[in-house]
Amino acid sequence: MLSSMRAAVLEEHGEPLSIEDVDAPEPAPDGAVVELEACGVCRSDWHGWQGDWGWLGLETQPGQILGHEPAGRVVAVGDEVESVAEGEHVAVPFNLGDGSCPRCQRGHSNICENVMPLGFVEQAQGAFAEQVHVPVADHNLVKLPDGVSSVDMAGLGCRFMTSFHALAHRADVGAGDWVSVHGCGGVGLSAVHIADALGANVVAVDLTDEKLEKARELGAVEAVNAEDVEDVPGEVQAITDGGANVSMDALGIATTSQNSVSSLDAHGQHIQVGLTTQDEQGMVSLPTDAMVMQEIEFIGSLGMPPTRYDEIFRMVSTGKLEPEKVVSETIGLEDVSDKLESMTDFETVGIPVIDNF
Repeated sequence: MLSSMRAAVLEEHGEPLSIEDVDAPEPAPDGAVVELEACGVCRSDWHGWQGDWGWLGLETQPGQILGHEPAGRVVAVGDEVESVAEGEHVAVPFNLGDGSCPRCQRGHSNICENVMPLGFVEQAQGAFAEQVHVPVADHNLVKLPDGVSSVDMAGLGCRFMTSFHALAHRADVGAGDWVSVHGCGGVGLSAVHIADALGANVVAVDLTDEKLEKARELGAVEAVNAEDVEDVPGEVQAITDGGANVSMDALGIATTSQNSVSSLDAHGQHIQVGLTTQDEQGMVSLPTDAMVMQEIEFIGSLGMPPTRYDEIFRMVSTGKLEPEKVVSETIGLEDVSDKLESMTDFETVGIPVIDNF
């Protein structure tokens, strides 16, 4: 066990993170300490770094260690832990549940009544560090299959599994359905790949040709650059001969949410995965009358219960899903601030992953 560790610590919103030595975690009686081998850098980290989500009670405070897409090895467990052992290769979901509330007991721990969002609140310090503590380890740790890479699995902690839950569990995506994905960051590109694996025809929408080219590589059959067309929903409707069956806002700004809803055919399903910024503060106006007249569903989707990760692993084992294709680069802990800054102008493509702490 380490007595101290390197970590990237928030000092001020929007300013470079401080790389410093901090006390290493010790396991609570029901917890475990994981030594990090990889951790994704996510747009949600950018939101925390910016000081967003005060309207949700999640505004990060100085001293917070960000990072919520970790994979690594268990190095210590508390006395009450029963199903996790030292040395096991694990991933950690970002929305930590207590395992005992009614929602957790019904299999919906991703929306636990006492959820602790990893890397966003003081009691759940994050994984931009050499080690991270995971409370209620028996419930929250996900054992990884043999032979997989921590770098490849790091993205599962948030973006990939969030998209999988949205498309495979929350929406009704069937073979041959048209799925439009608005915003091709890490969540959106994951959604393109997953929707393709589920048998859907995918239309990717973004402002950047490089991201749209990546979306095509991951299975999109059509790509729409929103800067090149006057009417994004009209373009999607033309491509799909009437509108998408399922559409996702993978970014969380008013334009993408509205475009996603307006891209749907009658009885279509809109999935809201992206959380909003300071501009919207959680409130987006929608074409309500059209939604009523066309019986369109608006579906929220958050994370994924860890008890269902095996569905992803089975598809990975047969080659139907390849989450490593969404990983764009590996970086060091000291590079995180630059990567967060580049997200301000949507310059990242795919999922950057820290593999050097």
